[in-house]
Amino acid sequence: MSDQHISSDNNAGTLRGEADVAEADRLTPVLQQIRQAIGNIVLGQDAVIEQVLVTVLSGGHALLIGAPGLGKTLLVNTASKVLGLEATRIQFTPDLMPSDITGAEILDQNAEGHRAFRFLPGPIFGQLVLADEINRASPRTQSALLQAMAEHRVTQGGKDYSLPRPFHVLATQNPIEQEGTYPLPEAQLDRFMLRINLDFPDRNAERRMLIQTTGAAEAQAPVLLNADALLAAQSLVRRLPVGDQVVDAILNLTRSLRPEDPSASAAVRDAVSFGPGPRAAQALMIATRARALLDGRLAPSLDDVAALAEPVLSHRIGLGFGARASGTDIAGLIRAQASVIL
Repeated sequence: MSDQHISSDNNAGTLRGEADVAEADRLTPVLQQIRQAIGNIVLGQDAVIEQVLVTVLSGGHALLIGAPGLGKTLLVNTASKVLGLEATRIQFTPDLMPSDITGAEILDQNAEGHRAFRFLPGPIFGQLVLADEINRASPRTQSALLQAMAEHRVTQGGKDYSLPRPFHVLATQNPIEQEGTYPLPEAQLDRFMLRINLDFPDRNAERRMLIQTTGAAEAQAPVLLNADALLAAQSLVRRLPVGDQVVDAILNLTRSLRPEDPSASAAVRDAVSFGPGPRAAQALMIATRARALLDGRLAPSLDDVAALAEPVLSHRIGLGFGARASGTDIAGLIRAQASVIL
């Protein structure tokens, strides 16, 4: 890694001289080891692993979409161990209550017989929270995650309780079975930095999976990072400079997917009912920095924008009734706009 990647025509980030370059040089091989360690256990999902690590390095949350048995839970558990984070799990069911997530006040009695309310933290008080099958809980329970994800705190009994740092929610959703589920509202979907789709592994990866997971010994993930080191890496990501060309590309792409924007194509105006807001552009800006650092570069490129456009923008775009009826694909719209702009 060298400083030749740093753009000179931007005000989007400020590296603190040689110290930051040295930190990035030290961090790059560690990030590669992390990616490899997770990939040795979660087989055939290299792109998904990259996107999860981009989410965590960006300080955000991700929604994992995939059929049962593709390793969504294994991915989250493995990532938490390799990153050295405290992991918690919430299994979302229709009878789950908000207090089952955030925690509740209980009446406690000490040795002297004095009674007082004490807050008992719920599973949301983890550093890497697995929200398993999030769409199976009621909207009231889903909304309990909203404040935590947005503000990194929980309010109970008129008091605010700060969540640990770092704090990330990786939620899973099964796209096959929709009976008895509650679709996530757009306001909550927007809190997820990336929407990550898991596909079936290729034949070679599935063959390795069969051999590796049905034997007597189980592969173990090493611990390669810790919470403090991850926070330092997240801070470095936000200091990476972004060139004007990349900033303009992010703006042009997000604005071109809003039907009311003059730059929107006829296809977008006909198909899209609402487009990505400024939070989408912010998410894409940070995510491209994280992907650059993950690849050992000190500044993002247009390739990073192209690679992350679909996972960052797809869940922030709504199709009109006619477009849904005709089978219009949001991912196809994004790719079409990206091919013109990038």
